[in-house]
Amino acid sequence: MTSATMTVRLDEREKSLIADYAKTFGTTASDFMRRSALERIEDDIDIKAWEAAKAEFDANPVTHSNDEVMREFGLR
Repeated sequence: MTSATMTVRLDEREKSLIADYAKTFGTTASDFMRRSALERIEDDIDIKAWEAAKAEFDANPVTHSNDEVMREFGLR
C-alpha cells in the first residue's frame, strides 16, 4: 500500500504531549495518531452496529439459548 501524508495542526503543547506519550509506549507520534484515529472510527462503527442491534431486539425481544441454536443447526 502506498503511503500518503496528512498534516495536522497542533500547538506546541499538544505536539509535545503526543510525542512524549508515544515515546513512552515505544512508538512514533505518527503511528500513535494513525492507530488512535482508526480505533476511534472502529469504535464509532461498533457503537452504530450495537445501537441497530439493540433497536431490533427492543422491537422483537426474542432470545434463544445456546442449546436451542445448536439443535437448530444440527450441532447437537
